[in-house]
Amino acid sequence: MHKIDIELVEMTMDVMKYAIDRISASNRHIGHPKTAQELKALVGETITQKGIGGEVAFNLWKKHLMNANVSIDHPRHLAFVPASPTRAAIMFDLVTSASSIHGAYWMEGAGGIFCENEAMKWMVSLTGLPEGAFGVFTSGGTAANLSAIVTAREYWRSLNKKNKNEKGLILTSIGAHSSVKTMAKVVDADVLYVETEDRMHASNLQSKIDSLTENQRKRLFAIVATAGTTNAGIIDDLEGIAVVCKKEKLWFHVDAAYGGGALLADSVKHLFVGIEDADSITIDPHKWLFSPYDCGAIIYKNPELAKRAHEQEGSYLDIFKDEGSQGFNPADYQIQLTRRVRGLPLWFSLAMHGTDRYKQAVERGIELAQIAGKLIEEMPHVELVREPSLSCVLYRRIGWYPEDYTEWTYENHRKGFALVTPTKWKKEDTFETVSRFCFINPDTTENDIKIILDSMV
Repeated sequence: MHKIDIELVEMTMDVMKYAIDRISASNRHIGHPKTAQELKALVGETITQKGIGGEVAFNLWKKHLMNANVSIDHPRHLAFVPASPTRAAIMFDLVTSASSIHGAYWMEGAGGIFCENEAMKWMVSLTGLPEGAFGVFTSGGTAANLSAIVTAREYWRSLNKKNKNEKGLILTSIGAHSSVKTMAKVVDADVLYVETEDRMHASNLQSKIDSLTENQRKRLFAIVATAGTTNAGIIDDLEGIAVVCKKEKLWFHVDAAYGGGALLADSVKHLFVGIEDADSITIDPHKWLFSPYDCGAIIYKNPELAKRAHEQEGSYLDIFKDEGSQGFNPADYQIQLTRRVRGLPLWFSLAMHGTDRYKQAVERGIELAQIAGKLIEEMPHVELVREPSLSCVLYRRIGWYPEDYTEWTYENHRKGFALVTPTKWKKEDTFETVSRFCFINPDTTENDIKIILDSMV
C-alpha cells in the first residue's frame, strides 16, 4: 500500500474515533470563542506550500480550534434556537458527505432524493395541506422564506402585467424573524409591520391592510405569519389570517422554522389550526426535528407555482429534463442549484427511531418550558414576563439592568457552564431587556434549569 493510502486510512480511523467520542460524550463544556489573534498564536500558520500534514492539522483542531466553538447540542445551551441532532442523524451526515451526491437533479441523485422525499412526505402530512402539496429541503429558514417569497412575487406578477413594474409589498408582525426583512431586500420588496410582538390577530392584520394607501394596497402581494416566533414561541392567529388572505387575494406564507416541529405534539397542535390553508410553509428540521445543521425546508400548497418561479434554463441542464432522467428535481423548487442532499440525515434518523420517538422528544421540550415557568414562579428573585409558549420562556431578574444580564451571560459562558442570552421584549412603548430560555434538547434536566436560575441570585 502506498504511503499516502496508509495515511488516509489512519486519518479516516482518527476522524471516526473523534466522531464517536464527540457524540457519545456525556460530560463536556459548552465552549466559548477566542479572538482571531488568540487562535493564530495557538495554531500558527496552517495553510502552507508543503502542508502541515493531516495529523498535525487534526490535533490543532482537537486541542485548540474545536474548543473555540459553542456546542449547540449542550443541554445547557438554551439561547437563540439551539439544536439537538440525534446521534443517528449526525452519523448519517458523515455518510451523506462521504457519498458525494449532487442533490439538484434526479438523474444524479435519485437514491438520495428519494430518501429526502420520503422524509418530506411525512413533514407535509404534519401540516394538513391538501393533496398535491410538497416541498424541498433548503439550507435553512432564510433560504426557505426567500424561495417562498420569490414564488409569491412571481405568481403575483403573473396575475397582472402591470405588477412586473411595481415594487412589491409584504406585511408581517414585528415579532417575525429577521430573515423576512433580509429576504425582502433580496427581492427588492418593501416590508410593513403590524405593531405587535405578541400574537398577530386577523383583526390587527385587517386594520393594517385597511390603513394602506391606494399605491401600497396595489403593491401588497403577501402576508407572512409566524408559527412560533423566535423570541417568545408565539403562534399567530393562523386561522383568522388565512381568512383575511383569501378575502384580500394575498399569498399566505407561514414561517414555522422554529415552531413547525411542534406540529408533532398533541398538546399544542390545536394552536396551529389554519396552517393547512397556507400557500407556503417554512420548517427547519435542524431546529426542532433533531437534524444537524444545515437543514431547512420549504413546503408549497401548489409546487407547480414554485417550479415556474425557480426552474433554471441552460443548454447544459437539458439532459436533466430528458425523458430518460425524469424524476423530482429539487433545484426547480427553491433558489439553489448546487445543493447537497441535506434531508438524508433526517430520513435516516426517522427510519431508525420512528416518528413516535420524535413526538416524545418534542413534547419534552414543551414540558421543560412549563417546568421552568413553575420554578420561576417559586423563586423570589425572578419572575415571568409572559406565560411560556411552545418551548420558549421569557423571564426577568428583578432589579437587574441590561448590563447585568450581559455580564451574567458572559460570565457563565466563560466558565463553560451555560449559554443563556438576554433579549428584548416590547413593554408598552419601550423595549425591556429580559432573559430567555428555549428548550430543544430533551436531555436538559430540571436541575439544569434550577442551577441556571440560582446563578442569578
